[in-house]
Amino acid sequence: MNTYFLEQLIASPSVLPANTSPVDLAPCVLTIGNFDGVHLGHQAMLTQVRDIADAQNLGAAVMIFEPQPREFFAPHTAPARLTSLAEKQSLLAEYGVETLIVAGFDTDFRSLSAQAFADILALRLNVKALVLGDDFRFGHDRTGDSQFLRDYGLHVTNLHTITDVDGKAARISSTRIRDLLLAGDLKAANALLGREYSITGMVVGGDKIGRTMNFPTANIELNRLKPALHGIFAVDVVSLDDKGQVIPDGLITAAHVGKTGVAGLRPNSLFGTANIGTRPSVDKALNWRLEVHFPELQADLYGLTLQVRFLHYLHGERHYDGLDALKAGIQQDVVDLLEWRSQQ
Repeated sequence: MNTYFLEQLIASPSVLPANTSPVDLAPCVLTIGNFDGVHLGHQAMLTQVRDIADAQNLGAAVMIFEPQPREFFAPHTAPARLTSLAEKQSLLAEYGVETLIVAGFDTDFRSLSAQAFADILALRLNVKALVLGDDFRFGHDRTGDSQFLRDYGLHVTNLHTITDVDGKAARISSTRIRDLLLAGDLKAANALLGREYSITGMVVGGDKIGRTMNFPTANIELNRLKPALHGIFAVDVVSLDDKGQVIPDGLITAAHVGKTGVAGLRPNSLFGTANIGTRPSVDKALNWRLEVHFPELQADLYGLTLQVRFLHYLHGERHYDGLDALKAGIQQDVVDLLEWRSQQ
């Protein structure tokens, strides 16, 4: 999959960096949106894009926004991210997208008129047809919609997806999935995602508080303003290469002899206990962290890219009075989650 930034595609040759040539996209079918989570509803849209593209011998393309619009307007109250940009890229490629266009959502972009945006689609991005949600709006003050694009001369297919949630018909949405993850209902969230929920990030330095309590943790970059789930979880973890592929026995290879950890539930993975949240007992308000403790593992994981798959919700974050109480709480969590692992 080729990834382009919209600014690169619409800039005049005179303002491009030296030794950079303008990119001319092949004729394509395009869908537009946040695609946060790349859930079953998104996947249905991608299938429709590919079907039209194959029938008309066109490319399959997606435009997403960075930051997502609500993150631009109100970063402190924006919805939690299901997927980072890198995670979206990986998932969209997996579902057959050939071209990803990342539109930088800023003051200039949000000020574009509906006419100017339609011109970009048709004249600069070589869009021949679109697949959009039935509530899609665009342009300054959201004045453009699917009918505007049809009147402009573009072929538009509208799609909405409904599924059964808790015995009731409901639209598949990122909002619904966020609510389920926040409640710890991984099974229902995974059903709407069409896969098991995971977060991918690099292991970076932390404050090493866990090490002082004999529970060392890998501090994994979240790459989002805040995560969509909070609390204590059983996880299994794999190490990824720079192409996003699982490294066979990647974590075990990094381990010291005799301290190779507990096997996870999928091939090449290790079992871990994860805390994701703000760590209220350490007085780090709004400092969101994903920290994974690997029982029976001794290894240097700094710099590795890890994919953390969430398997089982134990409980929400708790406030403990002092480090001794925190250590006892962590110890009990590890015992409880290892017991859960032994029953799988």
